[in-house]
Amino acid sequence: MFHDDDMPASARAKNAIIPGEDLSALSLEDLAERRALLEAELRRIDDITDKKQAGRSAADAVFKF
Repeated sequence: MFHDDDMPASARAKNAIIPGEDLSALSLEDLAERRALLEAELRRIDDITDKKQAGRSAADAVFKF
């Protein structure tokens, strides 16, 4: 979970990404920043997925006789 309580509301709002949101008003810099945030989040999801998969594989190995 995120602990956004430490961030000011304005920072949370700026970083909020809403799927399907109209992006036409964003500058090239804003789009690049948004993409970087999304890529970082995807890496974080991949890391957690890998850890969970490793745990599942270890459990499966224990229970296979």
